[in-house]
Amino acid sequence: MQTVQSRPPLVVRVAIVLGGATLVWLAVRWFGDALFGSDYHRGRHVLSAVLITALVVPLVMVAYRRLDRLPWDALRRATPRGAMKLILVGAAAYLIPATLAVTGFLLLGRLSVGLDVSPVRALGSVLALVVLVFFYEALPEELIFRGYLFRNLATALPTWAVVLVQALLFTLFGVAVGAAGSIERVLIFFGFAIVQGILRAVTGSLFVAVGFHLAFQVCEQIVGPHWNLIFIDDLSLLQNLVLGLIPLTLGVATAQILMRRRPAM
Repeated sequence: MQTVQSRPPLVVRVAIVLGGATLVWLAVRWFGDALFGSDYHRGRHVLSAVLITALVVPLVMVAYRRLDRLPWDALRRATPRGAMKLILVGAAAYLIPATLAVTGFLLLGRLSVGLDVSPVRALGSVLALVVLVFFYEALPEELIFRGYLFRNLATALPTWAVVLVQALLFTLFGVAVGAAGSIERVLIFFGFAIVQGILRAVTGSLFVAVGFHLAFQVCEQIVGPHWNLIFIDDLSLLQNLVLGLIPLTLGVATAQILMRRRPAM
């Protein structure tokens, strides 16, 4: 009979993967600074997206195989078609309340929004940003935090504790890589991770979390200064409340409604 290899303790597995992910982001950031400087550059965004996914996907696969002692076929995976449907469900869970919130604030006269470019250029920029966010943030971050770490934490902790711990780890990660450099950003990271953790728990799907993350980041970034597409009279109100707090608060309930008759994959 073949001897089953013991796994490293949970704390060790979590520390190795979290540390590895942090090093990946720091290395890619350093490389981007060396090539393009510290300011935003579209080429840097593209290169970073490619490098992050190219490094994180093997990291997670090796962790499952070498740290968890799991063969790849032991992991529950959706088909490409099923994964796409679940990603769209996650995106819709964010976009439905976000669209309603934007519409309401426009009708109430609290916001004024207009295109500064042609609709064709705006559509092209949105599609480009969808690809960049998917490979730079949504896919790799969810694979690590709502994928590997969530799965491992769930073997030892109740669900509420898993949601809390993965949110704390995500926030720590944000601080370590320089993405959460202020109290406001720390709170945003923690709140977002709590929502993502609950979403992962109640839907049973990593891909729903990927879709929600993708839609959230695309909407937040497309209205920002790096893309120069939209005129907005109150960017803080739009990003923090209309595209932030409101859809994040309603996203889980929206996802549950959308998933009611769809089995988790």
